[in-house]
Amino acid sequence: MHGFQTATSVLAWIVAVGWLGRFAEAAAGSRRVPNLWCPEFDRVPEGNPLVAVIVPARNEAANVSPCITSLLGQDYLNVRIIAVNDRSTDRTGSILDQLAASDRTARLKVLHIGELPTEWLGKTHAMAVAAQEAIESYSPVYLLFTDADIQFSPDALRRSLVACTSSRADHFITLPTTIAKTWGEAVLLALLQVLGVWAVRNWRVADPEAKRDAMGVGAFNLLRTEVYEQVGGFESLKLEIVEDLMLGRLVKCSGFRQQVAIAPGMVSLHWAAGIAGIIRGMTKNFFAVFEYRVTVVLAATLFTALVCLAPALLLALPGCRLAGMLAWLGAAGLYALSARISRISPWFALSMPLGAVLVVYAMLRSTLLTLARGGVIWRGTFYALKDLRQHRAKRLNLVTRKSSRPV
Repeated sequence: MHGFQTATSVLAWIVAVGWLGRFAEAAAGSRRVPNLWCPEFDRVPEGNPLVAVIVPARNEAANVSPCITSLLGQDYLNVRIIAVNDRSTDRTGSILDQLAASDRTARLKVLHIGELPTEWLGKTHAMAVAAQEAIESYSPVYLLFTDADIQFSPDALRRSLVACTSSRADHFITLPTTIAKTWGEAVLLALLQVLGVWAVRNWRVADPEAKRDAMGVGAFNLLRTEVYEQVGGFESLKLEIVEDLMLGRLVKCSGFRQQVAIAPGMVSLHWAAGIAGIIRGMTKNFFAVFEYRVTVVLAATLFTALVCLAPALLLALPGCRLAGMLAWLGAAGLYALSARISRISPWFALSMPLGAVLVVYAMLRSTLLTLARGGVIWRGTFYALKDLRQHRAKRLNLVTRKSSRPV
């Protein structure tokens, strides 16, 4: 019995030190992450570079018009927009055509894709086609890859470009603000952002030596065109489910400079409706994030359960209450830091145990469904797990070779 109490006490303090240490590191490091709302970014970008914005859309009739309208409303004018109707079965294509017809500036071009080639995901294929069209038609200095459900403030592109050019970044990420419309959405999204701080230290993304801290975000991946071409573009990520994350890793491991910035409310999206909607949306993602490896998924679920449930459980043990309170205090600190971006109240730290149960369920659900189906169903198309794993192995070999090169 004494041995069990000792082991529990040791574990409790490991959890407490882990949360407090990560919070202390994040609090210090977050000062190095620029906030695009600062006055220093409210100016014209150096060199007035041409930017081509790529917007893939499949069955996005409910979202695509506000997205494109917000892009056409940018106060930075040296921009071209290529929207891709990727085999949509709803009104996405006709909405895009109407937007292009009413665009008096002729900055919007619409492409329609009717068939998906073999060995391609729909989204990566759409972005590859649009990027090639942009390069051939406009010779842009930068390519911005975004999603059809994103909305931008009028100065989002200009301020991001200022920060990108001034930092000499090859790949620039403006972190989006994820809108939570219900209490349940806030519980899940707040914890996912906190767990993201454990996975990637965004304050170290700009450090070329911190290879593990690479980032890519589908809402705002701004990339120098020459860098996009040098890393192989989306040709090298044909069957990559989480193509945004893997693009970031590929760029970082190739020795190019990344930079990330916060900008609350500047780039916004509503991920999905309700807890069920978010969990369904993560079905295709989680197993892919963990390299389609069951052992890695199990390790991740164990870590999430231990780290996120322990603070609450420790409060019930007389000899571990102080450690439990300190652990929860550290977690609350990370919730508060994440609130700078998400605008979700730090008080949702109190819901962390519930969020942990939901995240663990989502991880296991993604894994079991993918294994049971033998693949992933994404927007009406089935992708075999065998093909996804083979592509991932090739991509990992490519990243490994690039990361071994001297920077």
